[in-house]
Amino acid sequence: MLNVLFEFNVERKAIKIFAVTTAVLLLGVSSVAAHAGEARVEVRGGVAFASAFGFSTSEGVVGVAGGYDFDISDAAFIGAEGSADKVLDGSSVFWGVGARVGGKLGDKTRLYANGGLGFGGGDTSPYAGAGVQQKLGGNFYGKIEYRRYFDTIDVNTAAVGFGLAF
Repeated sequence: MLNVLFEFNVERKAIKIFAVTTAVLLLGVSSVAAHAGEARVEVRGGVAFASAFGFSTSEGVVGVAGGYDFDISDAAFIGAEGSADKVLDGSSVFWGVGARVGGKLGDKTRLYANGGLGFGGGDTSPYAGAGVQQKLGGNFYGKIEYRRYFDTIDVNTAAVGFGLAF
């Protein structure tokens, strides 16, 4: 029972940290960007795979994210993102706050590197990754992204996402 209460308290703190940090990042980025850039929201799904001490496992993962990218030139952008992901093995929601920087390959494609901090279920892990985002038509986009979490266990995710930019 004490363990359940501890995990619930940690999750509440994680949600508060996530909400405050995301709001500060998005407000700061949007105030700097003023008129150049776009907000985005997305859903994503894929696989999380881990290995440690000679053992490995993989599980499905689903999540949501929202962020804001602003142009730093005609060919480059930088942005902030908040996310919530869940491994489908019954684990806690893993919240994330991060940033991404990348280049625009024409009007429809963005290639980027990202990094940030994920937390939830009593665990905190920095991450780094890369992805490609492609406009599909109108304000809709698709993306493919890889992330590596730097923790005591080697955890990686590969996901496909679909979103709306505005």
